[in-house]
Amino acid sequence: MSKTGILKSSLSKKYIMALTGLFLCLFLVGHLLGNLQLFVGGEEGREAFNNYAQFMTTNPLVKVLSYLTYAGIIFHIVDGFVLTIQNRKARPVKYVVEKGNLNSSWASRNMAVLGTILLVFLVSHMQSFWYVMHFGDIEIVDGVKDLHSVTVDFFNPAINNLAAVMTGLYVFAMLSMSFHLNHGFQSAFQTMGINHQSYTPVINFVGKAFSILIPAGFASLPIYLFITQS
Repeated sequence: MSKTGILKSSLSKKYIMALTGLFLCLFLVGHLLGNLQLFVGGEEGREAFNNYAQFMTTNPLVKVLSYLTYAGIIFHIVDGFVLTIQNRKARPVKYVVEKGNLNSSWASRNMAVLGTILLVFLVSHMQSFWYVMHFGDIEIVDGVKDLHSVTVDFFNPAINNLAAVMTGLYVFAMLSMSFHLNHGFQSAFQTMGINHQSYTPVINFVGKAFSILIPAGFASLPIYLFITQS
């Protein structure tokens, strides 16, 4: 039994990875649905997005869910790195395998790398938006913080000289998320023993669709904001 990490056994860590991963998938869906309001133009769009942001930061139930999300992210990251280290220690010499992609997908062999990219993106994302929303000096419009302008201006090349770079990095992070989700979604169900010839193909299909649609939805936002303001 391992004595490192949040939980002692590797099996426990895998279960936590699976459960927190699926929970975070739900968070991604809700977060994307709220962010899609950025496609709405004019004052209507700004009001809708700002009210959404205000609700997400003030509603007591949402606050509880937010704390659960933060905890889920921490558990997912820490146990992910611990499992990676344990696996490498258990196999100190890499096997020489020809055509390794036939035995496992590229994403499954590089989940730690993909996770690290997403961690860097998450820290940057929270600093640029979450931190500004909670602690930044934001203009108040109609009684609520104007996070809409902060977000739109971030991808506006006329205001932010690094808007093109930020847009590209955002899209790159979403591409990494796509690969991460493609393997992680299916792997989570296998870890929990939900694996049967009758419904596993459905899970795999849903996982592939999810890993494409969700990251594509997020990536479309900075692209749209950058192009429409260029």
